[in-house]
Amino acid sequence: MRGLTVSERRRVFLQHTAAAMLGALGGGFGSGPALAASEAERAAAASRTGPLTLFLAGDVMTGRGIDQVLPHPGDPRLFEPYLTDARGYVQIAEQANGPIPKPVDFACVWGDALEEFRRVAPDAKVVNLETAVTASDDRWKGKGIHYRMHPANVPILSAAGIDCCALANNHVLDWGYHGLEETLVTLKGAAIRTAGAGRDQAGAATPAVLEIPGKARVLVFAYGSDSSGIPGDWAAGPKSPGVNFLPNLSTRTLKRVAAEIRVATRSNDIVVASIHWGSNWGYGIPAEQVAFARGLIDEAGVDIVHGHSSHHPRAIEVYRERLILYGCGDFLNDYEGIRGYEQFRGDLVLMYFGTLEPASGRLLRLSLTPLQIRRFRLNRAAPQDARWLAEVLHREGARFGTRVAPGADGTLEVSWR
Repeated sequence: MRGLTVSERRRVFLQHTAAAMLGALGGGFGSGPALAASEAERAAAASRTGPLTLFLAGDVMTGRGIDQVLPHPGDPRLFEPYLTDARGYVQIAEQANGPIPKPVDFACVWGDALEEFRRVAPDAKVVNLETAVTASDDRWKGKGIHYRMHPANVPILSAAGIDCCALANNHVLDWGYHGLEETLVTLKGAAIRTAGAGRDQAGAATPAVLEIPGKARVLVFAYGSDSSGIPGDWAAGPKSPGVNFLPNLSTRTLKRVAAEIRVATRSNDIVVASIHWGSNWGYGIPAEQVAFARGLIDEAGVDIVHGHSSHHPRAIEVYRERLILYGCGDFLNDYEGIRGYEQFRGDLVLMYFGTLEPASGRLLRLSLTPLQIRRFRLNRAAPQDARWLAEVLHREGARFGTRVAPGADGTLEVSWR
């Protein structure tokens, strides 16, 4: 298997292992189950046509202020040192950029992103949902910020056609275990798959499975690191609910995670590791994050590392033809009009469209669409703002060999060596 990438070796290994096991079960007859399975795999691989495109985004924060402008606003009470009423975030945004008509319809907040979805037509859409979807009043004591969106507002996610929500983050348990349970039930009822949180550790570690007809099966594993502010006691246990928690990014943790991924995947799966990690602001990427991300590719055959938690985009790496997004930045939030950290331009957000070769999982193309949050709506970024983002990502990606330049129709194109 000399010359093959790690993911390709994983696929070949799994194919041979499956064939050997089926052959043993079939009593060793050459025309038995092993041969049939092998022929079926070859036929399935041959039937796959065209590349596979995934939409990826960072934190989608539909709670608090955004929840208050939707058709079914929940209880606005907050327990923050900054504000005690979620409607205050709406007022701050309106003071900055003008009135927001209320209620807005479920599609309104996505704005110009919807046209991009129609233009690109990605095969699946994966985001980090940075809020509990619940009417629970059981707030987690001792925590400074609590996000929740009323369950009746879950059509906001369906309006954008979101397929999968990563939940291993520092807000999914803001409203207690009942809030987590209601989040899981509500998203399942909306036919939105989840990963990274569950009723026990097994459930939290189970990947979301996205079947892309004629192309591949996409598995999304989600993890939350303590570096993003996730309390250690949110970790799911053998018999207790919580998140799929990474206590650290050590070699030992990497080997455990890699083993879990290898057990769950099949040959020709596209594997996404969605990780909530790191600080909110700044462009620094700790060496341990780089080592962990590369290790997931080397040892677990991961095809995309989908990092998030930072409020603005961070550097991009393409490592052994696999995509690493160290920090996608927020995609939707209610921070509009809040002062501080202006140098990072948190109002500018990115749509990440990664195109992969289904048979190998290697990255073929990465295109970014810059947008700006104004009046709780995603709008096309102005040309000068798109250029600013390109320059920042080009600068930060230099250490990883990635280059970012303006493309057609206001998009950004990423190239790598």
